[in-house]
Amino acid sequence: MALNSEEILASLDDEQRAVALASRGPVCVIAGAGTGKTRAITHRIAYAASIGVMDPQKVLALTFTARAAGEMRMRLRTLGVPTVAARTIHSAALKQLLYFWPQVFGGRAPDLLTTKTGFITQAITRADLQGALSVTSRDLMRDIASEIEWAKSSQVVPEDYVNEASKRTQKPRINPEQIAQVYTAYMSLMKQERAMDFEDVLLLTAAMLEEEREVRERVQDQYRHFTIDEYQDISPLQQRVINAWLGSRQELCVVGDPAQTIYSFAGATPVFLNTFTQRFPDAEVIRLTSGYRSTPEITLMANTVLRSASMGQELVAQNDHGAKPSIAAYKDESAEIAGVVKDIGELLSEGAAAQEIAILARTNNQLNSIEKAIAAAGLPYQVRNNERFFDRMDVREFLKGVRTASVIPTEGVYWLDELRTLAQPFLTGATIDGIAGLLHLARELDADDSFAPKTLRAYLREVEDRVQQNNPPTMPVLTLATLHAAKGLEWERVFLIGVSESILPFESGNTGPENQSAIDEERRLFYVGITRAKKDLRMSYRGEPSRFLRESGLLASS
Repeated sequence: MALNSEEILASLDDEQRAVALASRGPVCVIAGAGTGKTRAITHRIAYAASIGVMDPQKVLALTFTARAAGEMRMRLRTLGVPTVAARTIHSAALKQLLYFWPQVFGGRAPDLLTTKTGFITQAITRADLQGALSVTSRDLMRDIASEIEWAKSSQVVPEDYVNEASKRTQKPRINPEQIAQVYTAYMSLMKQERAMDFEDVLLLTAAMLEEEREVRERVQDQYRHFTIDEYQDISPLQQRVINAWLGSRQELCVVGDPAQTIYSFAGATPVFLNTFTQRFPDAEVIRLTSGYRSTPEITLMANTVLRSASMGQELVAQNDHGAKPSIAAYKDESAEIAGVVKDIGELLSEGAAAQEIAILARTNNQLNSIEKAIAAAGLPYQVRNNERFFDRMDVREFLKGVRTASVIPTEGVYWLDELRTLAQPFLTGATIDGIAGLLHLARELDADDSFAPKTLRAYLREVEDRVQQNNPPTMPVLTLATLHAAKGLEWERVFLIGVSESILPFESGNTGPENQSAIDEERRLFYVGITRAKKDLRMSYRGEPSRFLRESGLLASS
């Protein structure tokens, strides 16, 4: 049921209410961590719809992850505006590209790559670089994929890569000439196999809208009001698509936090957020400063980190006081891991909920080390990374078996028991957390009276809806995540490990004193890690403490 305008505004604080009342664009919202930005912008859309300023069917609300888009859709439904299109930029572009493909390009659209790994492996062979670049190194493959994503998002073609990479503050960790060779071979393979990646989706959509007047006019008639979340992480290519959608209109609301720009390696830049008022001189700028996530003690530390580099929006904590963030020093990585595992074991024995505890690290290598120790200690955990859950081989194979079984379920066997039987071959080794999550979801659904009928087919419908939203199941277990993968999430208790010089900031040849922008990006990562914690933040280091700990003012007194 639709709410009236006063009901929509009733639950907002003064700053959030100012966002909701700014119903006509252009609007720029600077929103610190935990200030309720999603609440503010969804209420803005609902309020504008309730007073007749926006047609909800002509609104496009954009965010950066399918999970965030799903949350936005859920909130908009609750507010009585279920017809708003809330999507990631990539999914909105893909939907338009595929719809107009026959008309504009003709024939069948290329196949969409959801991961670059396979083509990069082939590209390394095609470039005759197998001896120099190990295709079995996940970190190396990830680095190459990131470089290709940066280049395409920055609209840099292979022949210009070496020159453009030399101008960056974030230098690649791999020889640029080798990356250029792999990039050239990768693009050749894409053309040969008639495939496109997510960057191609944006490039093709932008070109289509720019060159095809009829298509552009139809899309601009469909979407007349735009809301863009996480605007600090926009790439030049994404901004090009946004410009094509917007045209000469000014019905645009952007939301971002310069202190949380952590994806420069993939082409993201805060320049579009920071120059918004130059492009839109009449824009209304609203700041959200009331922090609802963390205790005053954690918020104070986060503010100190920002103040040390004059970046971002400082927050005013609204929660009750709690413990001061702690810092533990260890002689080496083994001692640090042992200490963290011991502390977590004690918390769990005292009754702390495992799902409210996260271990955050700067690199995947750190996570690999602590994962082994967590597993050896018998503690329940899952690893959260940027890999799409439903693209994992074990998950896809398991769901293929569920689809087959749902057509011909075993007579006389309860659906949940049959699902457990299907899962058994997968519950070994490193794959256990993915399949265990899907089983946990099944148990939750089975206990839910509203889940009916209780069959494999009904379960499959629920899972396939989650596939569309990229909304993976979660388990009541510890979370292990890199700082990048933790963006947008929160936990009661956070263990931030490896806050050591050369780890955070990460020593990659980019973080010398002459490269302040690379150091600032690492500082923003540290800030993101701090602000994931609600009430209990425990940091640790081995060897030399990070300069960020020294800047925090806590080191001497901890």
